[in-house]
Amino acid sequence: MENPLYSAELVEENGVYTLVVTDLCRDTVQTAHVPKRAVDKLPYFLSLLGSRQFSAFR
Repeated sequence: MENPLYSAELVEENGVYTLVVTDLCRDTVQTAHVPKRAVDKLPYFLSLLGSRQFSAFR
């Protein structure tokens, strides 16, 4: 059975991007502003997590 630890949302409002991360174990929320260039690279960053170079951490 899976037990989610965190949830994350990337929210855009008036051209400003905010990452909202909820710690489901501690019931806390943290936010951080994210530059558009990082938002544009998000698919690349996610692909890195699934790549071989990160497989050693699994």
